[in-house]
Amino acid sequence: MEERADEGPSIEARAALLLQLRRAGVRDLSIMRAFETIPRELFAPHRFRDLAARDMSLPIGCGQTMPAAAALARRLEALRIEPHHRVLEVGTGSGFGAAVLSRLAREVVTIERYETLAIEARQRLAELGCANVEALFGDGLAADETRGYFDRIILHMSFHEQPPHAVMAALAPGGAAIFGRYAPPASADARPSERLALSHRDGEALWTTSDLWPCRLGAALNGRAKAL
Repeated sequence: MEERADEGPSIEARAALLLQLRRAGVRDLSIMRAFETIPRELFAPHRFRDLAARDMSLPIGCGQTMPAAAALARRLEALRIEPHHRVLEVGTGSGFGAAVLSRLAREVVTIERYETLAIEARQRLAELGCANVEALFGDGLAADETRGYFDRIILHMSFHEQPPHAVMAALAPGGAAIFGRYAPPASADARPSERLALSHRDGEALWTTSDLWPCRLGAALNGRAKAL
């Protein structure tokens, strides 16, 4: 029986994606295994499923995109997620990042501001049996402190300064958060560039932030939205 064209990438295509992650510098075996076990095509729009095994960003609903596999993998590797960690993800998107995180951490809370994306992501995560993921519709930049502390926070967006205190306050001492940050433009007519930043909370009021590498995450948006 011939394989249907809409069934998604073949085993060979998925293996090629893992090779692309290696070429991009990803070395963490737990992240490689997570990408190997999560079918990326399940999270891609139907018309783009044949491209899911390529290392490229893909458009999804509400004007958002699924990040390129290597870009996501490198961000997760920089966070150094451990199996006992509790992780907060702001910007669920398709849900693929949360699915990968479910293989790396003890518990994942992911928040999406677009209700349609949140509903679809929740369905996909349930289909995969990601029981340690709680997918919420809400404003992740105004995180409810009653959800407790997180060992790691990943924000799929860029800020002109630091992320809002409301979300960074949810980081436990000793924890780390990764996000994009706009750098000042080189000239008056140039567009500001984006750089990935990694912040560690060394104590109750002591933070250190490291500049990592260029990124393209897009501006942070506040509030909730039904759809675009």
